[in-house]
Amino acid sequence: MSITHQQTTLRIPTRGRSLVDITREVADAVTNSGVRTGLVTVFCRHTSASLVIQENADPSAARDLLAWFERLAPDGDPRYTHTAEGTDDMPSHLRSAITRTSETLPITNGRLNVGTWQGLYLFEHRTSPHSRELLVHCQGLTE
Repeated sequence: MSITHQQTTLRIPTRGRSLVDITREVADAVTNSGVRTGLVTVFCRHTSASLVIQENADPSAARDLLAWFERLAPDGDPRYTHTAEGTDDMPSHLRSAITRTSETLPITNGRLNVGTWQGLYLFEHRTSPHSRELLVHCQGLTE
């Protein structure tokens, strides 16, 4: 056995404000890394998008999460001064600030180890489509 580190960059297209399930892409990066036991860290290289672990079985969970964020950080609030890129500019940064820009997950027996009803999502906070860059770093023991 030896210890390895491997990094992969994923480019994920979004269709505007939404949750994009990236579980499969990260699981593929884990498989390709050769790590059998270890950790994978996914880092979102943006300030207006983030990562969340969320239920992946019932789409109403994602809809409810999006609706809650709409109430929490609404677009176009006249109290915002950071509006250079539009009415969704500051709300996107607020949403990113209270979620996470990175997640670390276990790798067990060469596979991403998440719960039965868990998915890893890129949370796009802007209303327009974007291409988001994620850094996936796998580290751990190989065979």
